[in-house]
This record gives sequence, structure tokens and C-alpha cells, in this order.
Amino acid sequence: MQPTDRSSFRPALGAARDDRLRSLAERAQALDALDRRLRQSLPHELAQRVRLANVRQGRLVFLVSAASLSTALRLHTPELLRAAREAGVEASTLTVKVATMQTVPPAETPRAPPLSSAAGRELRAAAASVADPDLRDQLLRMAILAEE
Repeated sequence: MQPTDRSSFRPALGAARDDRLRSLAERAQALDALDRRLRQSLPHELAQRVRLANVRQGRLVFLVSAASLSTALRLHTPELLRAAREAGVEASTLTVKVATMQTVPPAETPRAPPLSSAAGRELRAAAASVADPDLRDQLLRMAILAEE
């Protein structure tokens, strides 16, 4: 028996890994598309606060952020199952799990409030008292932003 060159396995392992990742990515895209389609059958406020997590063995699995949403979502089970059938997914039950999650779609990140002109003056004073040129430059840039 001849020793095997392990480097010859790398391309095969890479291809297998790529296939698994591709398959996983395709499943995630399919779930995302189904999620968007199913949430269209829900009232807007509820649709923004729930997320399809999985479809397995004829069961739609949704995530919600609070128990009260779980109850509200369960009231819409017939509509969700009908929408799933229309999308080609044979589902007969709905499971709702309470989990911490972001709303769908995520809200825009709020911007930090602008610095006051007084803060700008303090930053300039701090820059004047610092010996490190890099820190001085950073403080001056912040001061300029405060003055805009």
C-alpha cells in the first residue's frame, strides 16, 4: 500500500465544502423567500415582528420575540398554512418559538447626536495641550465635526 499524498485531498474537500455551503446558502435563500411570501398573509404590524425559521416534516416554525406575539400568530395559522400550500410547501402544523430577535426588516441605525460648539471648543483646547501628534489630529478632526 502506497502512502497517500494528503494535498491531493484538498481540492476534493474544498469542493465538498463548497457544495455544502452552496446547498446551505440555497436553503437559506429559499426560506427567506418563503418567509417573505408567508408574512404577506399576515397583518402588517404582526408581519414585521415574526420570522419563519424553518420548514421541517410538514411543520412551519416561526420565531417571535414575545409570548403575546405567539398567541397573535397562532390565530393566523389557517392563513399561513394556506399560503404555504399555495407556495408549494405541504405544511399541516405551525410551531411558534419565542426568541430574542430583530424586527423584520431591521430599523435604520440611529445617528449619534451632533456635538455642541462648546464640545468643539473643548476638543480644540484638549488638542492644544496634547504632545502626541496623532491624538492631536484626531481631536482636531472631532472639533471640526462639532463646528459643522
